[in-house]
Amino acid sequence: MAPDEAIGPQTRVQSRIPRDRGIPVYPDHLALSLGNHKIHYLFEDGKEMAEEYNLKTGQLVSRKWREKNTLGGSGKWQVEVGEPISPLLGALESELIKESSSNPVFMRKDTLSSFQWRIRNLPYPKEVYSVSVEKEQRCCVVRTTNKKYYKKFSIPDLDRYQLPLDAAALSFTHANNTLIITYQKPKEILAAEKQLQKELKMIKAANNEDCNCKTQ
Repeated sequence: MAPDEAIGPQTRVQSRIPRDRGIPVYPDHLALSLGNHKIHYLFEDGKEMAEEYNLKTGQLVSRKWREKNTLGGSGKWQVEVGEPISPLLGALESELIKESSSNPVFMRKDTLSSFQWRIRNLPYPKEVYSVSVEKEQRCCVVRTTNKKYYKKFSIPDLDRYQLPLDAAALSFTHANNTLIITYQKPKEILAAEKQLQKELKMIKAANNEDCNCKTQ
């Protein structure tokens, strides 16, 4: 089997997305749910990735990863894009949620043209915050002049494509107790995402053909 062939239980298509950039080429499941594409990928190293795209806009709704644990079983999902998975479990969940409801909540929610992060429950005015790029550490840093909040985060997409961080692409605003950080996607990412959408349409079309053949 060719190394760049995307395989699945119901479809086989040729993928032209370079694997050395970390873009998945082994979708083993594609489902349509609530107007979204849901795709589950398997990688040769055992990693899994699940993505969800809006059918109408092609916008990424969620992306999460998991790896094998030390015993060979499936580990916990780690959210890269979308609403974070709550770790709170058990009978005391409601009390814990109540106690932590005012804590800052960090999440990533992209647009078609930019990576975007939202940090909820930050009540301070905009002038308190600063957001900068640390090129050597390959991360972005959020600081406050009142020393009440500090956050360091990376942009995995740029790491996978081995692209440098650009301070000019970074901006932020603040509204409704939420800090919104935006990083404009470089042209390489935009081109790859456009190509990926073409691939997803091919897979969807192949799945539809399989379904039509089974009903005849």
